[in-house]
Amino acid sequence: MAFLIYANEEIFSTFVLNIYRLICRMKNKGLILLGAILSMYSCSTPQKISYFQDLQQIESKDYSVDMNSASYEVKILPSDLLSIIVTGKDPVAVAMFNLPVSSTINPGETELSTTPVLQSYLVDVNGDIDFPTLGRIKVAGLSRRKISDLLKDKISKYAKDPIVNVQLLNFKVSVLGEVNNPGTKATSNERMTIMDAISLSGDLSIYGNRENVLLVRENNGKKEFHRFNLTSTDIFKSPYFYLKQNDVIYVQPNQAKQNSSRMDSAKQFNLSVASTVTAAISVIASLCIALFLK
Repeated sequence: MAFLIYANEEIFSTFVLNIYRLICRMKNKGLILLGAILSMYSCSTPQKISYFQDLQQIESKDYSVDMNSASYEVKILPSDLLSIIVTGKDPVAVAMFNLPVSSTINPGETELSTTPVLQSYLVDVNGDIDFPTLGRIKVAGLSRRKISDLLKDKISKYAKDPIVNVQLLNFKVSVLGEVNNPGTKATSNERMTIMDAISLSGDLSIYGNRENVLLVRENNGKKEFHRFNLTSTDIFKSPYFYLKQNDVIYVQPNQAKQNSSRMDSAKQFNLSVASTVTAAISVIASLCIALFLK
């Protein structure tokens, strides 16, 4: 390794000396042209990391995209946790349709104390919940609104004008890969978009591939895969723009990160030498230009 470093230093010194002699023999116009070329070479082209780049091609100041508001209506799945609260004009008549919010103080005691913990319904593997008085009810595949309408219809046989409030308690998605804050993102609002998930993850890192973001979704026991291009406004038209519970988002690394990860220590050393050579050439060119222009 010592020999390699020494050899690279000899090559570097010889290369810089030859470049210096060549530059000093050139005329002013040639020096200016060479300096411009070296400056362009030494500065790498910045990556396109902005979102919705095609908006720059739209002449109109106002731009809108038609979106289906019903596409974010979440369907209940097995293992979901639901909060279902029934109210009405007669609280006594609807009381038997609510889960008790009380528990024993200690095992074996008969005293009860109310607890502020909200009782929830766990949707079993068959897609059912065990509802007070009504028994087992199939809720998997239904939206919150349809569950509410279904329960209203059944409870109306026992109580007049019931009001049923249904909420999904464990809506979450997972964001992995090249984001600043990866992990599971939970929210009480089931209306989450791909952009919301990225925002909760602290945005993509500089190494995130904005043209190839992968979405993994489980639907009816099968895995679905969809890819987003965040640089295009077409993302708003995608039927996958609104996320479902348990979705997984993976931001792949861009080419720069992939190349960096594959580079071993020797290649990194050579890259450092090449960068040093380029910087030295730029400095020498600038000095020579300044000297010949005097």
